[in-house]
Amino acid sequence: MSIGVFFLVLGAALLHAAWNVLVKGGGDKLAAVTAVVIGQGLCGAVALIFAPTPDAAAIPFILFGITLHIGYQFFLMRSYRIGDLTQVYPIARGVAPMLVAGISYFALGAELDRVEVIAIVVIGIGILSLSGARQSDGLRNGLAATLALATGCFIAAYTLVDGYGARVAVSPLGYYGWAAIGNAVVFSALIGVLRPQSLVTAVRSPVPLLIGGAASFAAYAMAIYAFTVAPIALVAALRETSIVFALLIGVIFLKERLNLLKIASTAITLSGAALLRLSKG
Repeated sequence: MSIGVFFLVLGAALLHAAWNVLVKGGGDKLAAVTAVVIGQGLCGAVALIFAPTPDAAAIPFILFGITLHIGYQFFLMRSYRIGDLTQVYPIARGVAPMLVAGISYFALGAELDRVEVIAIVVIGIGILSLSGARQSDGLRNGLAATLALATGCFIAAYTLVDGYGARVAVSPLGYYGWAAIGNAVVFSALIGVLRPQSLVTAVRSPVPLLIGGAASFAAYAMAIYAFTVAPIALVAALRETSIVFALLIGVIFLKERLNLLKIASTAITLSGAALLRLSKG
C-alpha cells in the first residue's frame, strides 16, 4: 500500500466516525440514518456527472451490495437506539476485518501468514471483551453488543462485494455512484412505508442529510477506490482506525461514559487491525 493510499484510508476512517456521531447524537435514529442515506444518493447523482460508466458486469455486484447496505443500515440504527457509540461502533467495525480475512481464506482461497492469524485472534479478543462494555448508565448491554456484531457481519459482506465489484466495474466512483442512488431509493421507499414520519423528518434535517450524507459518501468512495489499488483485507483493517476517532468523539462530544474496559478493549481491537495491516507490508 502506497503512502498516499494509506492516508486516504485514514481520512475515510475519520469521516466515517464523524457521520456515525451525527446519527448517534440525533433524537430520531431512523430519521438520521435515512437522512444520511438520502444524502449519499444525492452525492452519488452528482458523482455520476463526472465518473465513467461502470462495466455492465458490475450490475449484480451493485444490486447485491445495495441489499447488504440496507441490512447494515437497519442494524446500525437499531444498535444506536440502545447502545453507546463507544460500545456499538468498535464492535461493529472491529469484527469486520476478522470476517473479511476469514472469508477470504476459507472461501476465496487467500493465504494468511502467521502475523495475519495473530492479528485475527487479537481482534477476536478485543471484540469479545467489548461485548461486556458498560453503557453510559452503567448497565451491561448484551443486546446492543449482539446487534453490533450482526452489523459487523453486514459490513464484512458488503466490503467484499463492493471491493470485487469496483474492480469489475473499472470505474470505482461510477460503481459507488449507482450503488448510492439505488440504496437511497430503496431505503427511503422502505422507510416511507414503515415509518413515514421518519422520512418526513429526514428530508427536513439538513445537517445529517447534507453534511452526514456527504461525509458518508466521501468516506466510502475513498475506501472503494482503495479496494481497487490495494488488498481488500488490508484496506478493511486500516479503515478500522475509525474506532479510535469514534471513541474520542463519543467521550468528548457525546459525554459517554469512559472506563478502563472500553479503553483496553478498543486498544486491543485496534492493535489487531494494525497487525493485519502490517502483515501485508
